[in-house]
Amino acid sequence: MARPRFLPDNYVLALLATVALASVLPASGLVARAFEGLTIAAIALLFFLHGAKLSREAIVAGISHWRLHLLVVACTFVLFPLLGWALRPVLEPLVTPELYLGVIYLCVLPATVQSAIAFTAMARGNMPAAICSASASTLLGIVITPLLVSLLMPQMVNGSGSAQHADTLASIGRIMLQLLVPFIAGHLLRPWIGGFIKRHGGALKYVDQGSILLVVYTAFSAAVIEGLWQQIPLGALLGLLLVCAVILALAIVSTTLLARRLGFSKEDEITIVFCGSKKSLASGVPMAKVLFASSAVGALVLPLMLFHQMQLMLCAVLAQRYARRPEAAEPVAAAATVAAAVAPAGAEPPRR
Repeated sequence: MARPRFLPDNYVLALLATVALASVLPASGLVARAFEGLTIAAIALLFFLHGAKLSREAIVAGISHWRLHLLVVACTFVLFPLLGWALRPVLEPLVTPELYLGVIYLCVLPATVQSAIAFTAMARGNMPAAICSASASTLLGIVITPLLVSLLMPQMVNGSGSAQHADTLASIGRIMLQLLVPFIAGHLLRPWIGGFIKRHGGALKYVDQGSILLVVYTAFSAAVIEGLWQQIPLGALLGLLLVCAVILALAIVSTTLLARRLGFSKEDEITIVFCGSKKSLASGVPMAKVLFASSAVGALVLPLMLFHQMQLMLCAVLAQRYARRPEAAEPVAAAATVAAAVAPAGAEPPRR
């Protein structure tokens, strides 16, 4: 029997189960340190596979559309942070101050890669531009996100003045070492391992998903030991759902209106909406482990986890609506096939 449409997918259920496990059986002591080491290795492998999956042809095909890429970067790293900062006096009373810091962190993260490309394919948008734009967002986020964190969340960065500046640069260095170096290594080895990764993409998706589950478990274990659930009342969790919904709705509307006002084609509009309104769980959780103390990560990534599920559900509806437009010539199935061929290792097309 088919799964009811209102139920979350298996991965979201696995995330919820991981949070529940960490809440009941949090890792501590030697076990926690072992999980930390395993998590670092899994994340490095994850970005290695992403680099190996991204073709140079896709980069060249999409990189020339500079106006689109500039708008996506502006939406990701300017519009979102402005929304989080400007709405703080209105939305922060709905949640705890610690949770709203997580909302600010959500706003400074790069865009997704896998789901942005998959949704663009489903909606019959500009695929080469989506591949280039989403991938560039991830790489730019390695530098831009820590800088925005130091600007908008200075209380979460140790030290002040020159010490804070040095800490920000150190964070960028650690993120580049843990994420960018494996990504580049995978891309350089693509001629030799790209075919293998493409053939076994279905199995390798578990590396992608498993690494995030590991990070979530270790993060929430540390947070639970520090009393996370005693600090967050039920009303604040309900308020957080509303806060995430408001920011997502404003991002979707803003990217759509900007694309139309600036005269982009419908295919480009689709790419702008799906690349400029989404935030990456795959990048956000590992970055949080580098940027913040372990005990703070659980509360900081909770808004991201909720936002991630909301964006998947809303964008799935939007993608199907775009796909039904009569002026699009190519079939949706063909676009989905392209997405499967170019999406990073571990990508899983969103459910219809």
